[in-house]
Amino acid sequence: QVQLEESGGGLVQAGGSLRLSCAASGRTISAGTMGWFRQAPGEGREFVAGISLIRSLVYYTGSVKGRFTISRDNAKTTVYLQMNSLKPEDTAVYYCAADGSGVVGSTASSYNYWGRGTQVTVSS
Repeated sequence: QVQLEESGGGLVQAGGSLRLSCAASGRTISAGTMGWFRQAPGEGREFVAGISLIRSLVYYTGSVKGRFTISRDNAKTTVYLQMNSLKPEDTAVYYCAADGSGVVGSTASSYNYWGRGTQVTVSS
């Protein structure tokens, strides 16, 4: 089992920045891929960014390319999401996810482990 805990959410004005962290514990060797999803009220869970911890490849959804950066620490137990130039439409609960495949999937069903989420609110 892999446990994931997000932190770093909050309220920020449009144009501002936040950095989310996701700390993995437990059988972290099982986490070959880690990703970030978000879910706005009344919407489905949307893929934001993912990183293969095995191949060091990263992927982003189009709406965040050039604004968000996903990275990991050398121990591969913490993944970060640096969010710059935030927009009101980025407002959502952000979830960290992990799975063992090493392949970055863009659907929620690709991931076996989930954190509880952290709220990000961007005011206009």
